Amino acid sequence: MYYGFARIACAIPEIKISDCRYNADKIIESIYRAVERGAEFIVFPELSLTSYSCGDLFFQDLLILEAYKNLERIVRFTSGLEIIVIVGLPLRFRNKLFNCGAVIHNGKIIGIVPKSCIVNNKGYNEGRWFSSGNSIAGHTDMNLLGYEFPFGKNLVFNAQMNDNVISFSIEVGSDLQMVIPPSAYHSIAGAHVIFNLSAVMEETGFHEYRKELVRLQSNKCNAIYAYTSCGVYETTTDGVFGGYAVIAENGTILRENKRFELESQIIYADVDIDKIKSEKNRNVCFLYQGFNQESSYKYIDFPVQVCNTNLPKNIYDLPKPKRPEKIVLERHIDPYPFIPADKEVKDERYSEILDIQALGLAIRMMRTGSKRAVIGISGGLDSTLAFLVTVRAFEKLELPKKDIIAVTMPGFGTTDITLNSALQLIEAFGASLRKIDIKQACLQHFKDIGHDASILDKTYENVQARERTQILMDIANKEGGLVIGTGDLSELALGWCTYNGDHMSMYAVNAGLPKTLIRSLLLWAADNIVDKSIREILYKIVETPITPELLPPDEKGKIKQKTEDIVGPYELHDFFLYHIVRYGVTPKKTVFLAKQAFKDKYTTDEIKKWLKIFYKRFYTQQFKRSCLPDGPKVGTISLSPRGGWVMPSDINFDDMDIDLMTED
Repeated sequence: MYYGFARIACAIPEIKISDCRYNADKIIESIYRAVERGAEFIVFPELSLTSYSCGDLFFQDLLILEAYKNLERIVRFTSGLEIIVIVGLPLRFRNKLFNCGAVIHNGKIIGIVPKSCIVNNKGYNEGRWFSSGNSIAGHTDMNLLGYEFPFGKNLVFNAQMNDNVISFSIEVGSDLQMVIPPSAYHSIAGAHVIFNLSAVMEETGFHEYRKELVRLQSNKCNAIYAYTSCGVYETTTDGVFGGYAVIAENGTILRENKRFELESQIIYADVDIDKIKSEKNRNVCFLYQGFNQESSYKYIDFPVQVCNTNLPKNIYDLPKPKRPEKIVLERHIDPYPFIPADKEVKDERYSEILDIQALGLAIRMMRTGSKRAVIGISGGLDSTLAFLVTVRAFEKLELPKKDIIAVTMPGFGTTDITLNSALQLIEAFGASLRKIDIKQACLQHFKDIGHDASILDKTYENVQARERTQILMDIANKEGGLVIGTGDLSELALGWCTYNGDHMSMYAVNAGLPKTLIRSLLLWAADNIVDKSIREILYKIVETPITPELLPPDEKGKIKQKTEDIVGPYELHDFFLYHIVRYGVTPKKTVFLAKQAFKDKYTTDEIKKWLKIFYKRFYTQQFKRSCLPDGPKVGTISLSPRGGWVMPSDINFDDMDIDLMTED
């Protein structure tokens, strides 16, 4: 285990039909390669010791005894190795033959699981030779080759790795295609990883169905699903075996191989066990399934460690394979987890996001009897998106856009670039413009409260934010409209808003969207849903530095107050937000992930610096989130106090030593 990641290998070795010694040699060769690659698990196809297509040879004692004999060779080979091996073989039990997956570690058989769904159609004739694992009530103890181990379909293996535990279970082949697959119950019983040993003859169109089945099952079970099926050297009498391996994590395909290859193959994936555990903890569906885990399942605990026994000389006369001293994560960590990478997915998702926001606003206007909307337009990212959403809502309601009252309120920090962008945007959509300069009102307020206007402190800034909100609220009262909130998810996480200033509105359409997603969404909107004149305005807005414009510009009239210079890069904060809030990732692992994602952009010290600021602001600014206005949840993360994120407002952040928590 490395920062909560485990490396899984799925192997498709070359085989010879019914030649158990040759097949064991190839299995051992694959194990050797996997150990040197740093894998902690390796799974092989269905009946990989004998080959799947032995036919009536499964009735021969010679084949079964050869399978046992070569199973022992594999078991002995694993002595002293930090890898868990899962191989397929036929196993006799109480005068029945079962198609099984055997779990092996450190010179021992840990347990064996029989196949449940025995297939007897489409060229498969498994019922001629094998019995279903369903014929075994629960689980039982078994002795084979001098090894004692549990045997049965309801087994959960708890591999203890350092301070972590990985729970995994086995299903075989077509078990996955059952109406309720065994893996569904395994997952409810606590399995983080499901291994499937399979054998499939290829059919046109079946491959995509199988891939989607694996992906969806990993998603339904909140699990990792590692699947591998027999390769091309199985029989071609009535079909062709293509050899397919795939590893999916919670609905995402991490790795898959190319089918129809003549050479042995192994695919690897670094899977995030911590993420799976977090998903299971949050998914209430696992808490209400109506079956007693303790009575129906056997839990097998075993440590994953190096044994002191010397390795027997192996078939290659090679030294013991060595794991790499330093594991390098072989997994892409997306620096922008809120932004889809695939264009088709992005097109569909961004259109859906705008519909969710616009429909939420439209329904709220209908139910409040509002015919007008009041929105402050600053020429920045957030107010621009909120304005586009408001336009979309008015189109759904078939209301005239002149009833969108767009207010621009220049203050002490307003620059020409943002003001002009705001004015052009309002004009382009035909909304009603109101330009209200707030400087004199703020100066009067400074005088009233006895504040020196030359002191550019929080009071200086917040007076402007509250003055703008007051204007919007009063216009809404006068016109019978709703004040549309423009603040976003990133600002809520950091508390980067003025309490009862821009913090408040009558409906906050951006509350579920982080800053990086808003920027990306505006670029997408520019390219896909607006005309050329508006496109250029949106491009200019996206290119403008993010700023609250509450402090005076520089001597050249340019933006001087840049948000990311103060609180840090939003791309980092959104990355932190995603992993910490969505998955409960520790500070130490968050730094590790950020280093992987931004390795060429930020140093470790820079990541730690901004992470500390994130934690401090996130913990100390909960009081602002505790009284948020309504707003639509858009993605998987919401900071709404009404079920999205529940946290006391008075947590003592001083007790958290982030520097200590992020030490290697």
